[in-house]
Amino acid sequence: MVDDSSGLGSVVAHLYRGEVDRAVNWRGRLDSTTNWAVTIIGAILAYAFSSDEVAHSIILVAMVIGTVFLWIEARRFQHYDIWRSRVRSMQENLFAEALDPSQGVEQRDWRRQLSEDYRRPATKMPLHSALAHRLRRVYLPLLLGLLLVWLFRLHGADGPLVPAASVSGTPGWIVVAAVGVAYAALLALALVPDADAPTETDGDLDRGDLDHD
Repeated sequence: MVDDSSGLGSVVAHLYRGEVDRAVNWRGRLDSTTNWAVTIIGAILAYAFSSDEVAHSIILVAMVIGTVFLWIEARRFQHYDIWRSRVRSMQENLFAEALDPSQGVEQRDWRRQLSEDYRRPATKMPLHSALAHRLRRVYLPLLLGLLLVWLFRLHGADGPLVPAASVSGTPGWIVVAAVGVAYAALLALALVPDADAPTETDGDLDRGDLDHD
């Protein structure tokens, strides 16, 4: 491709630079989502412990906000994976081959797959995989921390823990059960087998394969 007189190598070089720029931009969006989640949850926790008059339900609001940011970040991670997979395909199958032809390409059909990806672009990573990845990397420790803070706040309240969890007339046992079910679902999602996203250092997966889902 590099020696082709049609100039395809030069075109691909510019294409690669553009794809890297897109991947970097979407990576920045992921980081900004995480920063906003941590900042807002931190502000809520600071308010929650600013006075004994503040209801414990404000921490439940922080849990909901954390879950919303998790969903937003998972959707952004799906889009980031589009550009990342293209960049890795060109790195492994074009640039690595140009630097050391003796090793061969990672994937013989990579040009056809990349062409099809440009003809019919679509997200390749399922939403549950993106959610599991972001849970394990960022949000599961954050949400578990909120759970511990909430239980600590209830423990410091007057009376038994479960009745103290009541919110606006809703019995405490219903609130505790709802929180328990929500966290059980998050843990199950985070531990789903084969739901992890591929990384550049994963030796067991062909990262040049655009159809890794």
